Amino acid sequence: MPPRSPIRAVLATLAATTAMVILGGGIFIYAGLFNVAATDHHWSATSWLMQTARTRSIAAHARGITAPPGLDSPANLAMGVEHFAAHCAVCHGAPGVPKGEIAEGLYPAPPDLAVAASSYSDAELFWIIKHGIKLTGMPAWADHSDAAIWATVAFLRKLQSGMTEQQYGELVKANMPRGMKHQPGGGAPPPAAPSPAEHAPHQH
Repeated sequence: MPPRSPIRAVLATLAATTAMVILGGGIFIYAGLFNVAATDHHWSATSWLMQTARTRSIAAHARGITAPPGLDSPANLAMGVEHFAAHCAVCHGAPGVPKGEIAEGLYPAPPDLAVAASSYSDAELFWIIKHGIKLTGMPAWADHSDAAIWATVAFLRKLQSGMTEQQYGELVKANMPRGMKHQPGGGAPPPAAPSPAEHAPHQH
């Protein structure tokens, strides 16, 4: 029997190694040995893989998205701070506002957007807010209008420029009563539930 060529021997070894890795991975998963708890941090290789995939994916999917004109207008800033205060600050915090309890249990931890926003373009921030990110606590806000999402991007740019606690507080105070335009579709909020007094029997 003639000896196998070196190339065939290498291919056979690679095939056997690949089969062993797949089999071992299957056993590892089906045996429940992989810990999915949020209290158990990723391996270094896993973190690198996920971060690289996330960064490249965001850049690729945001390609072609263009910010509308007048992004930094006062009207956008007003709508953006409203949306951020209502939906984002609970996890990401804000100037003078600590992250909520739910954020403390998330892994990976929600970033400080006053810092993290500088790593992304306007288009990438828009895409992240609209579509969310898998395997993190970042939800998709696709049911909200594009105008509200772009306004949030405008606010993030203002936030990363060094907004103080006082400035943030004044913006929130001035704009939260504006009609809750961050609601899905930009409509008005649902009517408030009637108070218990409204259901009390009439006294005669």
